[in-house]
Amino acid sequence: MERLLHYVWKHKMLPLKTLITSDGQEVEVIDPGLHNHDQGPDFFNAKIRLDGTLWAGNVEVHLRSSDWNRHGHESDPAYNSVILHVVSEIDREVRNAEGKLLPQVQLDIPQKIQQSYEELCRTEDYPRCHRIIPSVPQLKVHQWMDALLVERLKERSEMVTKRAERTDGDWERATFVTLSRSFGFGLNGDAFERWAMRIPLQAAGKHRDDLFQIEALFLGMAGLIEEVEAVRNAKEVSLLQQEFTYLKHKFSLGEPMLRSDWRFLRTRPQNFPFMRILQIAELYHKGKAQMSKLLEAKDIKELQQCLEVKGTTAASRRLLIINTVVPLLFAYGRHISDEDICMRAVRLLEELPAENNYILRQWQDCGLKVGTAADSQALIQLKRQYCDRIDCLRCRFGYEYLKK
Repeated sequence: MERLLHYVWKHKMLPLKTLITSDGQEVEVIDPGLHNHDQGPDFFNAKIRLDGTLWAGNVEVHLRSSDWNRHGHESDPAYNSVILHVVSEIDREVRNAEGKLLPQVQLDIPQKIQQSYEELCRTEDYPRCHRIIPSVPQLKVHQWMDALLVERLKERSEMVTKRAERTDGDWERATFVTLSRSFGFGLNGDAFERWAMRIPLQAAGKHRDDLFQIEALFLGMAGLIEEVEAVRNAKEVSLLQQEFTYLKHKFSLGEPMLRSDWRFLRTRPQNFPFMRILQIAELYHKGKAQMSKLLEAKDIKELQQCLEVKGTTAASRRLLIINTVVPLLFAYGRHISDEDICMRAVRLLEELPAENNYILRQWQDCGLKVGTAADSQALIQLKRQYCDRIDCLRCRFGYEYLKK
């Protein structure tokens, strides 16, 4: 409930009655301040009037006055700048580290806001705020969707940047790992990333012109050579195993993964891990999915051609653009401080059609327009980082619901 009290103060959803401090001073909130999510007072640079006198400083919010001492603020100099203590219940006096008595005001959460918040937390509907979506002004919808898209791009690009850092700044290797993870299409994403980190690309590069050797190396490190019997004859499988044994000895490779590391259940045969690894091997052999090729591609058509190998569909290649190329471009653009590259990533999403999944259909059913991959990526971010966490107090749709 303290989070809701923070929310009420932050958005000035104050009761109509005059606010009075515990020592009888009238409070006028001019600016609630900037919400601080790190250590220190809850709101920085607030402006209030106490009996007509203007004060500027920080504000601390608690459920009870006694929480001030319980959190150790009475001995922490960082809280000497607090000009007002906002609480739901005043149960004691509070002083700062200098011994100064602080003014306190009891802030009651408006009943309608509390009821609406409890509705959002309690309902099993999805989206929880579906009733107000049609009434939210389109400008606010677009602004929130744009913010969500940037959030998602930053999150996903940071994952690419971390891969580059783990490989000592090798962006080509980070591209290979990111692409491989995308070939897991969710279910095997983690396994594909672990697999890709095991592949010695420097060694593989010496055999790049021989697809059979690349297949042997890739499948062998995945521990999946025997699985290829589903699409290759027994002799070829035996030769793949012999070739991998040779390469493993030649390059002193580490231990391969186990078949149990991969998930086959609820997976269509064309999506089996060994089939995806054969596709990655073909891409690597042709050199079509190198970072330089992806960066140089002028449009979606060229990117589709870069990612085209046997067994991939136009839809799956679109997903690879969304999950590999876009975060790669955004991450690299941020890394070299090139805004044009970042904007190119955004434009790709705006030019691609939206994915078709249950998350997006549920938003469409409640009146939200979903036309492009930029829209769908924003709504995936909304679900995973807000709706699934019942974090309606940080959501702009949640704000509209609470103030309805």
